[in-house]
Amino acid sequence: MLLQRVVTALVLLALLLPALLAPSATPFIGLGLLFIAAGAWEWARLNGVTGAGAVATGLLCALLCLGLWWGGVVEQALPGLWLGAALAWVVGGAWLLARGVAGWPRLPRVLRWAIGVGGLTLAWLALAQARAVGVNFLLSVLVLVWTADIFAYFSGRALGGRLTGGRKLAPAISPGKSWEGVWGGMLGVLVVAAAWAAWERGQAVGAASLYLRLQQGGAAWFVLGLLFLCAMSVVGDLMESLVKRSAGVKDSSRLLPGHGGVLDRVDALLPTLPLALLLAGLVSGSGT
Repeated sequence: MLLQRVVTALVLLALLLPALLAPSATPFIGLGLLFIAAGAWEWARLNGVTGAGAVATGLLCALLCLGLWWGGVVEQALPGLWLGAALAWVVGGAWLLARGVAGWPRLPRVLRWAIGVGGLTLAWLALAQARAVGVNFLLSVLVLVWTADIFAYFSGRALGGRLTGGRKLAPAISPGKSWEGVWGGMLGVLVVAAAWAAWERGQAVGAASLYLRLQQGGAAWFVLGLLFLCAMSVVGDLMESLVKRSAGVKDSSRLLPGHGGVLDRVDALLPTLPLALLLAGLVSGSGT
């Protein structure tokens, strides 16, 4: 299993890094489109749409993304869309998580299907816009999610349950997650973001990172904005766990040997990417 994880990670890095660092945003945006289409295929299967229907779902998601790309939407300012995405994730996410695993299959299948296709398409659009803004900006958003995940893992292992009397974050959805892990992830993000922004000042790194943009808006924007994004990354993770538990599976697929599926790797990014663009736009006043 460990060898599989390492080999898969190396293959993904060999694909993603050259695309990310290419002078043009096109290779990375195109590669992201393929991953999102694969995620849509997984989502369909998790919600009872199998065979040709799942393949058609992946193709439909790819076509939606291509239509937005060819239509020039990637280059447009979309503050209203990102605000709508924020409301959907905050309100809708809280409502769905409160209903729990048993509540998910009670929703009409077409609604569950549409939630996934819409969320994945929005995430791709946000990914494309973030890459168009600049590599430094996109990397800062990705690192935020990775940092929160890494610090949450180690904090949870070291302190899980010790500060809350054994209370878990969402035991019926993801039994391994603890409040201490969430808090540790948030603290880790604040430390990494502060260090990144301090290093970035005076450096020729192109477009400003999310961290520096939030810092330039003031301490409240920096701290509260990052904490909000960390919290929403947890919501994205829990939402995928809820859907998988409802489907009775551990991984969204076996597309990535040793890692599970695409959704297992991007779940926390689904809300974080569009909400990062919203916050960056609100701070700068540009409507990014």
